[in-house]
Amino acid sequence: MASLRDIKRKIRVVKNIAQITQAMKMVAAAKLRRVQERVQKGKPYANTMAELVGTLAPSVKDFSHPLLTVRPVQSVMVVVISADKGLAGAYNSNLLRLAHRFVDTQIAQHGVANVKIVSLGRKASEYFAKRGYTLTETFPAIGPDTPYDTIRAVSNTLTGQFSVGQVDEVYICYTEFVSALVQRPETVKFLPIEPPAAEEGDQQGGRSDFIFEPKIEELLGVLLPRYVETRVYQLLMEATASEYGARMTAMSAATKNAGEQIDNLTLIANRTRQAGITKDLLDIIGGSEALKG
Repeated sequence: MASLRDIKRKIRVVKNIAQITQAMKMVAAAKLRRVQERVQKGKPYANTMAELVGTLAPSVKDFSHPLLTVRPVQSVMVVVISADKGLAGAYNSNLLRLAHRFVDTQIAQHGVANVKIVSLGRKASEYFAKRGYTLTETFPAIGPDTPYDTIRAVSNTLTGQFSVGQVDEVYICYTEFVSALVQRPETVKFLPIEPPAAEEGDQQGGRSDFIFEPKIEELLGVLLPRYVETRVYQLLMEATASEYGARMTAMSAATKNAGEQIDNLTLIANRTRQAGITKDLLDIIGGSEALKG
């Protein structure tokens, strides 16, 4: 049986751990709020951009753009958005398991030389490198304070290789943010662009209600790259929110478990102390009786 000193030492250690997990929970909650604020502020812009592309693209006959080009699929790019750090429950493991299966499926279809892997976050790069996969490019994880220029650089990497024909399709593996308690790993086809469906009235009135200057074709040439940037931004922010939500939930559970362990250890310490006092009393009584005898 552990001594009272050992039990008290364990209690101190667990209390220190509980303080750390509580602090990490609060930090994750604060960062989650900041990411959600960025997402909310960007939604009107993203929705308007999607509406414009969805309205204008179908209204132009024989319009071609590198980002809309559908080619026979010979090579693909898979982008995996993970975190730099752990301590986020099953956030990284669930995502990487999904991405690993998807990459293997693409390799089986197109060959290992025709599948390019791009990672965002140290966990993804370490995971695939450890298993012998070659990474085309790596980026650090995106956070709430990441400059937009960094997000634009990620977008340019994807669109650049697709536009010049180095890859025929681009897929993104990320974690969809449902709530702070629920995050869902997903794989989405990112390129070529499939313009979002516009309302029927918008499609019919896209050219008749407005006079466009410059021409619609020129507008789309500017809008499509920005639409891609906006989608990249949305997916990255969703993945970041998922990471912080998962970490907040994991640290909350860890703090709760630490509290329960402290209660159990305190109970054991009290029982050990009581047993020690009882033993000392019995020794004193036994010695007293021996002296009387």
